[in-house]
Amino acid sequence: MRKMYQIPSLISLSLLVFFTSSCLCVQYKVGDLNAWGIPPSSNPNVYSLWSQAQKFQLYDTLLFLYPPSQDAVLQVTEKAYNNCAVSDPILRIDDGNTVFNLSHPGRFYFISGIAAHCLKNQKLTVDVPSANGTFFPPAEGPAGAAMGPDAASPMYPVVFGPSAAQSSDAVSSRVSGTVGILVAGLMLFWHVLF
Repeated sequence: MRKMYQIPSLISLSLLVFFTSSCLCVQYKVGDLNAWGIPPSSNPNVYSLWSQAQKFQLYDTLLFLYPPSQDAVLQVTEKAYNNCAVSDPILRIDDGNTVFNLSHPGRFYFISGIAAHCLKNQKLTVDVPSANGTFFPPAEGPAGAAMGPDAASPMYPVVFGPSAAQSSDAVSSRVSGTVGILVAGLMLFWHVLF
């Protein structure tokens, strides 16, 4: 009779691990600064250094906070990023409380909506690996789609959205989620054995 309960318990454990492991998303406040703005002169590379120090994963989110009357966040191509070109972004958001969902692997480029700010290093690249740890460029847009002057640039999905409540530190969020999964798994395993 005891073996009859073991199979459903093992199935439950497998489903728990499967569903909860895909929900370990983290919201990062861009630059760990109070606001998306011109980097301080004491640390002009704050955004690139911050991005390099993070371990972004699929479905994490970036939170950009800024005064909406004074700036914007632009998602741009690599060429526009390198030239601080603000005239033809992939996407422009100026609500002051912007969340960007890292919904696919690849490199994402962001700049300030004000070219002079971008020229002072208010720009960010984010690399998101696929599930197996490799990097792939975003998918190309549909053939023949009107794409503006840089027609060779890939199209990107619209993935900005309203901000949810701010999360705590990204590392502790991911660690606490992992610990929760391990504890739940151990409890179910203990239940199966005894």
